[in-house]
This record gives sequence, C-alpha cells and structure tokens, in this order.
Amino acid sequence: MDLSSLLFLLQLLSHSNTQQPGKTPENPASFIITDCGNGSKCKEVSGGLTIDANWRATYVMSQDQQQKNYCNDGGAWTSVCSGSGEECAKTCMINGTENYAETYGVSSTAKGSITMRFLTRSAKGQNIGSRLYFLESSGDKYHMFKLKNRQFEFDVDVSKLPCGVKGALYFTSMEQDGGKSKHPSNAAGAKYGTGYCDAKCPKDIKWVEGQANIKGWKADGEGSGKGDMGVCCPEMDVWEANSFAQAFTSHTCNPLTSKVCTGDQCGDTSANRYNGFCDKDGCDFASYRFGAQDFYGQGKKLDTSKKFTVITQFITQGNTNKGELIEVRRMYLRQDGTLIQNEPVKVQGLDKKADSLTDKFCQANKDITKDQNSFKEHGGMKAMGQAMKNGMVLVMSIMDDKEDKMQWLDGIYPPNGSADKYGVKRGPCDPNSGDRQNILTGNPAAEVVFSNVKIGPIKNPTTANKPTGIKQKRSTYHI
Repeated sequence: MDLSSLLFLLQLLSHSNTQQPGKTPENPASFIITDCGNGSKCKEVSGGLTIDANWRATYVMSQDQQQKNYCNDGGAWTSVCSGSGEECAKTCMINGTENYAETYGVSSTAKGSITMRFLTRSAKGQNIGSRLYFLESSGDKYHMFKLKNRQFEFDVDVSKLPCGVKGALYFTSMEQDGGKSKHPSNAAGAKYGTGYCDAKCPKDIKWVEGQANIKGWKADGEGSGKGDMGVCCPEMDVWEANSFAQAFTSHTCNPLTSKVCTGDQCGDTSANRYNGFCDKDGCDFASYRFGAQDFYGQGKKLDTSKKFTVITQFITQGNTNKGELIEVRRMYLRQDGTLIQNEPVKVQGLDKKADSLTDKFCQANKDITKDQNSFKEHGGMKAMGQAMKNGMVLVMSIMDDKEDKMQWLDGIYPPNGSADKYGVKRGPCDPNSGDRQNILTGNPAAEVVFSNVKIGPIKNPTTANKPTGIKQKRSTYHI
C-alpha cells in the first residue's frame, strides 16, 4: 500500500465512529461586526453566520454512492436510525449549505447586514424559519462575546414582521466549538451549527452531544419533533420582537454551561416547571405588557415601520469588567439620530418608575403577578453576569410558535388570563394570528433585517456617537 492510500484509510477509520460532515461544502452567510474594544478605536471583525444543525439534511450514501438515504425526514427518524442514538450519529453525515439565500431565505444583502425570511420555497422544497450563529473568521468556532460592562448595539427592521412571528437576537452559553472537543463523536462541530442550548431546555434538538435524540422522539408532522433529551444553558434575550410588541429578557441556569437534561430536570410540565436546571420564565422588560402601550409599534413613539437602532448596556457594580452584573439598560435611536429612552413603567413596590432590568424590578413584578421568582432562585443578575464572563454565542433567528402562537410576546398570555390583570396583555395580536397556516397564507413575505452590530465600552447617551457602522459618517445623539 502506498503512502497516499494509507493516509486515506487512516482518515476514513478516524471518522468511522463520528458524525461526519457531508459531501456538500459549507459556505456560511458572510457577516461582519464592529468591535471597539475598551476605547474609541474600532475594528471590523469578519466571520460568518452558520445555520443550526436542526435545519440541515443528514443522510448516509448508498453503496454505489449515487443515492442519499436520509436519517431524519420531515421531523421523523427513518429506518437508517433504527438503532441507538450513538449508532445513528456514527452512520449519518450532516450536510453543508452552498447557497443560504436559496435554501433558507438568509441573504447578506449588504456589508454587515443579514436578511432572514420566514418562508422560503425552492426546488429543494419549503423552509420555515432559521436560527444562525456567528462564527470566528476561521469558520470552525463560534465567536464568544463577553458582555459585562459593555454596550451592544444593532440596527433592526421589523416592518415586515407580523403578529405571530418574531425576529430574535440573543446570546446563549453554547460551547465555542459546538461540543466537538468534549464529544469526539461530533466531528461536525460549530461549522455545521451543532451544540445549541438555551434556558427553555429545548427537546427538539436532533443532535445532542454527538448522538441522535432518538429515544422518546415524537414527530409533530410539521418538520420537527421532541425527544427525551433537552439542552439547557443561560440565555440573554437582547431582542425578541415583531412590529407589534417586543421584550428583552434574562434567563439564568444552574449550571452556567451547556447541560443535557431529561425528565424533571427539563422543567417541561406545569408541575415541574420550576424544578429544572433553568429559569424558563425569565426576568423580562416588555413595554406593552407593563403598561407602555403607546410606546412601540407602527406609527408610535418608536415607529416599527422604519429601521431603528437598539442599544443595550450591561451595567456592573463599580462600572468595571470584574464587577457583578447589576442592571441591563435599554435605549433606542431613530435613523435621524434622535435618542429614545426606554419608556419607564410604574411597578407597584418600587419607589420610582422602572425602565431597565434589575433584581428589584424582577422581584416587584413577580410579587404582583404571583409568579415564582425562578430568576432569583437561579442566581439572578449575578449569575447572568457569571455566564457572560465565560463568553456567550450570538444567535439570530426568525420563527413562529406552534405551541403558544406567540401570544406570550404579542397577545394575551396565559390564554385563560384576564386582559385587565397586570402583565397578562402583552400586545394587540389576536390568538389566531399566530397559527402557522394563517401566517403562511397572510404573510408569506415576513422577514427581519439585522445590521450594524457593534460592541464597545458603555457611553453616556448625551455624548455617544450614533452607531451606524464604521464606514458611515457619525452624528451625535439628540435629546
């Protein structure tokens, strides 16, 4: 045997017990952010946006290498994966994506801008929604963001997001390599969008720690399903919104890193919701929900018919990188440079109106709604800050909500709650507006655009510069 043949054989054997990348090469959507470090000197950081492994085709090739036999088809595991989850992962290859726009409706429409369509139809079939992660320039690892004592900004256009659909930008404590080093059976890694976790401990993740989530899997008939395993980790929802309602929410977990759950650990049912690894409810600031119903929406103070800038400040004790996280502050910027402070809301039990997330704000709201303060039980702001210290992955998504029809964001929730009760009415949307078929029929062109992502030191809003990207002219805020 010559040397080249031997090397090929060794490579083949090394991957025989791992989930392998497929034959289609991966070409992530191009994206850049601006990082201003600890001062005013800013630099572009080039990377890519890779789609979650759940959206990707997984298959084995026939013996003649001419036909793909899919491992999961329409949300159901096929006969290819009739054995264990480990065996399925060893057998199946996970495909790359050459054309994100054609396959997933994700397009880099301009430098540092990404458009995400809810519905995409092509010769390859129909795709609904997407979830993307920002990669390092190498393409093999996720870019890790450390948010404490930092200001995070981005532009967003939600004008084409109807009731029932949300565009989201948030951070979770995913492993930087997608779990590749800890779980050798996962040879695909971050490049192929593996390793997702969040505070909802999702059980619809098809590939968990290098194995298929086959045990207990029940397909939902709409391209997805749920298995016995969920994947939990802290989550900072910087932005969840459509053109009618918005919220930003902190979710804490124990432990602070990605953790697989089963049974009660996942907090799936009303009986064990507060017994799991994570705070599923979160500590949220939702303007409409807490009484500021004229603040956000089409034609309102923060006009969602136009693009605007979202500014989030992660305030620490003593305003240092080592200080504990004590507050998450929010403000907005119109494209004409006008600064809009987050609308303060009156909360019983607080000395003054509130416009940011703090432990006191969270406790006061839980006292009024009579909800358990799971956020506090899982460490509150301090724990969220500890997760941020470790580094978090940037996630962008566009989705509907098959279970709750997005009413927790833009309608009445819980469904049997009284709209007159504090915190129940979260937006103006009808319950049926979140039905998937109604969305596909009435709003097939739903989309969100994120652009001009920037991270840097916290600035005084009276002197800060408009975050319009380093290539554009700057202007000061107007108050």
